[in-house]
Amino acid sequence: MVLILDNNNNRANSLYSALIFVGQGARVIDESDLDLQSSFSKESIIVLGALSELDHEQVVKSQPASPFLLIGETLKPLLNLANVVGLISEPFSHDVTMQLLHDCQQYQRMLPGQSDKNNGKSFDGLVGETEAVKQVRFLISQVAKTDANVLILGESGTGKEVVARNVHLLSRRNHGPFVPVNCGAIPGELLESELFGHEKGAFTGAISARKGRFELAQGGTLFLDEIGDMPLQMQVKLLRVLQERSYERVGGTKAIQADVRIIAATHRNLEQMIESGKFREDLYYRLNVFPIENPSLHERAEDIPLLLKELMRRVNEQSGTTAKFTERAIESLKAHDWPGNIRELANLVERMVIMFPEKVVDVTDLPNKYRYIDVEAYEPEYPEELLEKDAFNELFSDGFSDFEDDTDDDASTMKSTAHLGLLPDEGIELKEYLADLEVSLITQALERYDYVVARAAEVLGVRRTTLVEKMKKYNLNRD
Repeated sequence: MVLILDNNNNRANSLYSALIFVGQGARVIDESDLDLQSSFSKESIIVLGALSELDHEQVVKSQPASPFLLIGETLKPLLNLANVVGLISEPFSHDVTMQLLHDCQQYQRMLPGQSDKNNGKSFDGLVGETEAVKQVRFLISQVAKTDANVLILGESGTGKEVVARNVHLLSRRNHGPFVPVNCGAIPGELLESELFGHEKGAFTGAISARKGRFELAQGGTLFLDEIGDMPLQMQVKLLRVLQERSYERVGGTKAIQADVRIIAATHRNLEQMIESGKFREDLYYRLNVFPIENPSLHERAEDIPLLLKELMRRVNEQSGTTAKFTERAIESLKAHDWPGNIRELANLVERMVIMFPEKVVDVTDLPNKYRYIDVEAYEPEYPEELLEKDAFNELFSDGFSDFEDDTDDDASTMKSTAHLGLLPDEGIELKEYLADLEVSLITQALERYDYVVARAAEVLGVRRTTLVEKMKKYNLNRD
């Protein structure tokens, strides 16, 4: 509805007549009837002209959710206000006016906070704030109001079934069933029975009558996933059902009315398949009434933080466990190409939760192919007393196990004794003894690799920086 607020009655009536002529609803309102404290309807477009009492700028600013069009060059300075879409000048041009009305409708459609709502119903599982996802949500909200056939296109793993379910949930058929069928997963000879059902004795093994997916979806939505994999002979039969809105069970003669909304999906290029004779052109145009292109995850990488949050929520519902990602881990994931799209991301999330339950995942914890940020893994340095205690425990546990494995083997006993060293009767200073042992092993490693610290650290199983500190502590430089 266009509301015309202009004290120039001739101009207001002229614009009103022009809008009514092209089928656009319009109404002229009087300045005295205007209450700035109450908002206009969100569907209203306001045309603002001459005023005698109210301030133009005040009127515009009082209704931030409403788009405004101005009449007359004198109001041109108001064009810098955000919700002023454009200026109409006399004589009114049909093309210019229609374009400005379109822009006003865009202003209303893209109002903040409106993208995820449709008549009070929320989108389910369709997470994201990129323009590509917002466009998909807009298309869903538009087509859901109708019974038109929908064709969802996009790569494997992009969530085409999520889009189909949202079309169903936001439609007037949402109280009916949503029945998905993967056309590529059912052998061609069984697909007809699967879709249309069969009567008892219709073929070998048909020991009783059975309803098909069309019958199960009565009053609701039938989702034909991977429609590009449907055999040609079945495409003919599906086309007949779409044209006549009726079908028969296999082996039956009674016509059944198909009160079903059809949503199809595919990752294949159907137009190329038509050229190669693998898909019927007439069926394509029956299905492709309203196409929705589902974006790949690579095209909407900025949605990954929101997707991770949603996927973690789902994993937590199933397993009671979750995990978190650092900011740089998320940035690294954004740089990945994601050939498997959201399905690949979901698999990664589940794997990380298994490996790091209730922990924080960093770049270095990710599988190698997801590491796009070069960072050095954190390696903790432990207090020397703790390391000596651990080495001592390991030394003696190894020694005692040697004794326990074969107490009758003299060679084994000698090896264990040599490994442990004999305890003198007068006793030893354990800390000094372990320090001497450490110095001996470090010296041997350094001499073996000609004081190349990195190689020596590797054979000793310690970090390079740890070895350098111990060399300083024991004064073990080459000179």
